[in-house]
Amino acid sequence: MAVQVIVINGGSSSGKSGIVRCLKSILPQPWLSFGVDTLVEALPPTLSDAESGVAYGAAGEVLLGGQFLEIERAWTAGLATMARNGARIIIDDVFLSGSASQDRTRRLLDGLDVLWVGVHCDARIAAGRELARGDRIAGMAALQAEIVHRGVEYDIEVDTGRTESIDCAEAIAAAVALRDTAVATVRRDPVAPPY
Repeated sequence: MAVQVIVINGGSSSGKSGIVRCLKSILPQPWLSFGVDTLVEALPPTLSDAESGVAYGAAGEVLLGGQFLEIERAWTAGLATMARNGARIIIDDVFLSGSASQDRTRRLLDGLDVLWVGVHCDARIAAGRELARGDRIAGMAALQAEIVHRGVEYDIEVDTGRTESIDCAEAIAAAVALRDTAVATVRRDPVAPPY
């Protein structure tokens, strides 16, 4: 199976969105991108607290409630359904629970060929980007820089603190092409009958 879903995980202000924009420009087939930020923005105001939805602490921590987790599960299941029906999907995510977040996502994407991408960025660099953006709670980038990667297994990892977004995207696109080529080669090389 060729890559159907690319899951890009990294902390706030790590450079995921820039990589996604570059990927969509350089990948040969059309890919649709969906970010967890868009999901959060789509929530009604009634889900802006830690009990039920999403809330933010003074030091930049993100607090998730039960209703948000249910909606997030449904959202990811919907993206999986799109991929199962032929759409190529890029998910821009933040695994706040590290490997536990990946496990939840992996279960929902079961049966799909997924390329897992880790986007690293030094906490100090991410904090500087956060400050320049002006639309994030101070401290969020530094808090997330390491925790989102704890125990997470990747097919490819990039570092936006040392590498430009386009170069990261080209490395990811090469990984997609390599996997797709391996699949195509297996399909073209039939196994000889045992007689």
